[in-house]
Amino acid sequence: MDLSKLRDLQLTYTEVGATAGALPEGYHHLEHTAPIGRGRRRFEEAGEAVLHWGMQRGAGLGVRADSDVAEVGTTVVVRMGFLSAPCRVVYLIEEDNRRGFAYGTLPGHPESGEELFAVRYDPADDTVYAQVRAFSRPATWWIRVGGLVARVAQRVIATRYLRAV
Repeated sequence: MDLSKLRDLQLTYTEVGATAGALPEGYHHLEHTAPIGRGRRRFEEAGEAVLHWGMQRGAGLGVRADSDVAEVGTTVVVRMGFLSAPCRVVYLIEEDNRRGFAYGTLPGHPESGEELFAVRYDPADDTVYAQVRAFSRPATWWIRVGGLVARVAQRVIATRYLRAV
């Protein structure tokens, strides 16, 4: 898939940025959070990994992006086997105790929606957490038909994302 041909395409959903708040109705929701270590240094390392596609690559997915680091507007194609999933980064999180980004689906993605990848540091107990949060619905007939299998695969990959950082 040619990244330059994806740059001008519109996102396939209207609720852009909704992974930052209440997830919209009419979609499948996914939320996974897990502790991944302790300390400010661990948080900084995990934050850098997330912003450099570390959750995706660490989960065994192929990543082709027009930037080495996630930035608003970055076009990325994530691959799992024969499956290509074009996306665009829609927002960044660059806070003292939280780092990450969300990307939304572009035409050609088998689903329609948005996914957030983030890490958070809790200074109260020094714990670092990884988070994946998403809303999606089928964008292709074969995802609709394989709904249960697609949901299980999405949960498995989300767990792999958390382990990757």
